[in-house]
Amino acid sequence: MSEEIKILFVGDIIGKPGRTVVKELLPKVVSRHMPDMVIANGENSAGGFGITAAIYDELLRGGIDVITTGNHVWDRKEIVDLFRSKADSIVRPANYPAGVPGPGWVIKETPSGVKVGVLNLQGRVFMQSIDCPFVAARAAIAAIKEITPIIFIDMHAETTSEKMALGWYLDSTASAVIGTHTHVQTSDERILPGGTAFLTDAGMTGPIDSVIGMQRELVLERFLTGMPNRFEVASKGLELQGAVVTIDTATGKATAIERVKEPMK
Repeated sequence: MSEEIKILFVGDIIGKPGRTVVKELLPKVVSRHMPDMVIANGENSAGGFGITAAIYDELLRGGIDVITTGNHVWDRKEIVDLFRSKADSIVRPANYPAGVPGPGWVIKETPSGVKVGVLNLQGRVFMQSIDCPFVAARAAIAAIKEITPIIFIDMHAETTSEKMALGWYLDSTASAVIGTHTHVQTSDERILPGGTAFLTDAGMTGPIDSVIGMQRELVLERFLTGMPNRFEVASKGLELQGAVVTIDTATGKATAIERVKEPMK
């Protein structure tokens, strides 16, 4: 008889408001869905840009098992020291060139001992031109499958088409391909024919009364004037967004995916 595990993925955590949501709402969501592992994108957790060592520790204490990142991973210089320390629960996109600090994937165990490979990738359309995420994914998946068939992927990309293309490209080889970066949750969750759970974007965890987490007035000023200004994280309409994926431990194939959208009351 096959066994299953559940993985809760928490969409991009936006600044202190997003961390407050994690502290207040994550226990409630965990109690409802009973996941075996919690993964979260934390690249915007420090003032909306980057992550610090202190916040890394805070998120792990708050119940997150693995932190993924993206194009803002290098916004705080101390991330390099964090990667070079014994931090083993944070990854940067695996398709950065060889020699870049930090791992692109990690293997973590659930409390019951099930090994899960967590892989981070970054898109190239309308983003920094780094190495090919499709090629990097194949190489990483080959290495992870030597250890476990369960592979959860955070595809941090700007366009829906690039995320969808990667989902189809990796169908049957990855357990889940969940998109991040745009901070707007999509409603296209599905299990692809080969058994890969897919969602174009998990959304964000933080203030939804905003423009993708930032204060509306500042964003509007830039659009209206074309002048540069400093964005600040908004504070109202707090919400936890993400998805829960159920995976067969023997085959690594997903059997269910459910979006999560939990408001702070």
